[in-house]
Amino acid sequence: MFRLSTSDHLGIPEKLRLLNWGMIALIVAIGLIGVTLLYSAGGKHWQPWAAPQLIRFAAGLCLMIAIALTDIRWWMHYAYVLYGIMLFLLVVVEVMGHVGMGAQRWISLGFFVIQPSELMKITLVLALAKYFHSLSTEEVSNPVKLLAPTAMIAAPVGLVLLQPNLGTATLLTLASGAIFFAGGVRWWKFVIVIALVALMLPVAWHHLHDYQKARLMTFLHPGADPLGRGYNILQSKIALGSGGLFGRGFGHGTQSQLHFLPEKQTDFIFVVLAEEFGMIGALFLLTLYFLLLAYGFMIALTCRNQFGRLAAFGLTTTFFLYVFVNVAMVTGTIPVVGIPLPLVSYGGTAMMTLLIGCGLLLSISVHRDLRISRTGSSE
Repeated sequence: MFRLSTSDHLGIPEKLRLLNWGMIALIVAIGLIGVTLLYSAGGKHWQPWAAPQLIRFAAGLCLMIAIALTDIRWWMHYAYVLYGIMLFLLVVVEVMGHVGMGAQRWISLGFFVIQPSELMKITLVLALAKYFHSLSTEEVSNPVKLLAPTAMIAAPVGLVLLQPNLGTATLLTLASGAIFFAGGVRWWKFVIVIALVALMLPVAWHHLHDYQKARLMTFLHPGADPLGRGYNILQSKIALGSGGLFGRGFGHGTQSQLHFLPEKQTDFIFVVLAEEFGMIGALFLLTLYFLLLAYGFMIALTCRNQFGRLAAFGLTTTFFLYVFVNVAMVTGTIPVVGIPLPLVSYGGTAMMTLLIGCGLLLSISVHRDLRISRTGSSE
């Protein structure tokens, strides 16, 4: 267990002063944009989406600040424990998970439902950051030392694929790969892995579920079934185009207000923004995301301890993947995979997961000058 010395102990008032309030302001702004869009999508009513989202967001902000004020070494010390708990919950999902929209991804606790695969995105980053923090440069170059973290990735990815949830499995893999890269793994090893994956694609195609194959075919030929499988993405493109430069105005989006746009409160919430506020509104939100990501990567670059550096890089990469995949999905650049827009799409577990990640980034920022040995103690 780590011990705090008087030289590196920070009191709550000092930690509050060191908090990155500019980053917090961006998070609040993005969250409130989400609540506003959900209010519009609900016909300018607080129910059924805006009010619950606002309550979750407020609770999540309190949790985020609490995490930000927690010593970063605490998260390092319990990283494997938290990872183990999430891995256990993924197993529970397979045994007695709640089924929704054709997938078994949730655990119902009566008064609320959680999706362990979302929280695994955070705990996997922490576990990998702790593992690579404990390695020397020579050990990172040893392929045998990479077997353990590879198994740490393969276990949750395999369980998530069984749900089935290809989108989340892909995000887990890509974010983990970013930590491998930041941890010092040589680039040629990534080339080998990518080549092996490419060779396995024909085999993987035969193991995809029918709906997953349909999504890929719809991506290639969206107009082949405009009233069936291609309906979602075609309506999304219509809404994006109808918004023009300045949009149709708040609450006046025809595709969303007349219920032509499916899943407008979750996966396709960005389209609601683009239709009502046009390209200007869409670019404004993307600018806020860009600034938030810039804060995250700057925290990673300025952190003096390896655990915080790797965790910040992994968490920021995860956030970037959320934004990129969702926007690319609703614009038809990639197939529809069911990834929410961060802090904007309606949903409890995804919202809390992202705010927990932001809290960890803030904690790393507060403790960025702390030097931690490979055993987890202060240097």
